[in-house]
Amino acid sequence: MMYLSNTSEAEISTFLLIGIPGFENVHVWISIPICLMYLMAILGNCTILFVIRTEPSLHEPMYYFLSMLALSDLGLSFSSLPTMLRIFLFNTMGISADACIAQEFFIHGFTDMESSVLLIMSFDRFVAIHNPLRYSSILTTSRVVQIGLAFAIKSILLVLPLPFTLKRLRYCNKRLLSHSYCLHQDVMKLACSDNKVNFYYGLFVALCMMSDSMLIAVSYVFILRTVLSIASHEERLRALNTCVSHICAVLIFYVPIITLATMHRFAKHRSLLAMILIADAFLLVPPLMNPIVYCVKTRQIRVKVLEKLGLKSK
Repeated sequence: MMYLSNTSEAEISTFLLIGIPGFENVHVWISIPICLMYLMAILGNCTILFVIRTEPSLHEPMYYFLSMLALSDLGLSFSSLPTMLRIFLFNTMGISADACIAQEFFIHGFTDMESSVLLIMSFDRFVAIHNPLRYSSILTTSRVVQIGLAFAIKSILLVLPLPFTLKRLRYCNKRLLSHSYCLHQDVMKLACSDNKVNFYYGLFVALCMMSDSMLIAVSYVFILRTVLSIASHEERLRALNTCVSHICAVLIFYVPIITLATMHRFAKHRSLLAMILIADAFLLVPPLMNPIVYCVKTRQIRVKVLEKLGLKSK
């Protein structure tokens, strides 16, 4: 696990993840709701993908973007699932440095991808409300595919340097991470060599993702301006109702991230337990809640899902 370097410092090749401090004796019981949440998240997002794939009436830009969101959620779930279940089910805390670095690449990659998809969806809602007559001609199927591929490539290229910058660092003596999965900033702090490059590039990646949230806010400013210009009160409500699902998805995704970042930066007496729970919620809640929100608030999705289940919708 360790070997002595020329500097007489123990260089570490294995990191330790943590579950929920103080609740180690009941980790097996905690694993039950975690397993259920993962199962429901995977089932829900696969259902969304299946319904959109098999229903020609849902072959529209809005639902294509929803498919991209479901794929991002599945990526987040599968990226974090192995280590979380190992910790809570088998109390296996160790993870090799290479596996940890690979995991942080996928988690950050799918996180940025989901952020990008939420940004694209806000643009989609703006076009649909601002210029409904030209909506289909502006967002054609080929253009939707191009946008999706462009943002997927952007996410990959943005986080691709992260594992290489972590790999070049040396890790000595300290090996306990702060979460039940690997994050760039968490691994970086364990290094005993100069990590300035990692710090600044990690900050750049975080700012890029935060810029997505700012652009989403700008999109909704323009959406509200367009909605307020509609004369009919009923038409205003109908237009806003088409945005409810997306607004919920944005809040579900960004609230844990912003809360965690704020606690890290400004909280003087922050609770370690609270930070761990929020960090776990960041990976567990969006993949679980997004399919539920879209099934409940989007009638077309709800109707088709119920039809597939052999039930009649109201």
